[in-house]
Amino acid sequence: MKVVLASKNPHKLVEISKITEKFGMELVLESELGVDIDVEETGTTFEENSFLKANAVMQATGLPALADDSGIAVDALNGEPGIYSARYGFDESLDDWGRLQLLLKNTEHVPDGQRQAKFVCVITMVTPEGQTIQARGEIHGELLREPRGENGFGYDPIFYYPPMGMSTAEMSSEEKNKVSHRGAALRVFYEKLKEAGYADK
Repeated sequence: MKVVLASKNPHKLVEISKITEKFGMELVLESELGVDIDVEETGTTFEENSFLKANAVMQATGLPALADDSGIAVDALNGEPGIYSARYGFDESLDDWGRLQLLLKNTEHVPDGQRQAKFVCVITMVTPEGQTIQARGEIHGELLREPRGENGFGYDPIFYYPPMGMSTAEMSSEEKNKVSHRGAALRVFYEKLKEAGYADK
């Protein structure tokens, strides 16, 4: 099944494709189909924003569309940046590294032992037939005080996962897919795909 990924992020395409290809889904970026739309993420939850993106790209392409809305939520910041992780600081001059540094700066005062955080991912697929399939995944860990690791993207270098004793940026892609929020969401998503008849059981 050919599905459009409602994203301009090639890192997400690679990470998600490594899992979806196992259940026969061919993912393509919206840009490969000549589509370039900026969806206003007006939702207040990962679920709402994931649906908004998938639905808009489905309507623009006429193909099933898959959207991932994800972010990091820090307990000591009352769940921030949360749904605003990709826009943290609301400063367009900031790239991924700049937002990572801003989060470190804003948590300088948080003592060790109180730096709990989680990554959240919600995957939504919307089909031209009007079906919506949605799944959520989380990974719980702690915020480091400085970046570690060269893999991954976004906030991976400062997210420490205690069971493996490393940051998600120190994991191989295979290790990360087994424990990550995105991997967890995609596994639930696959079960729901099978229930809906879109994947072999």
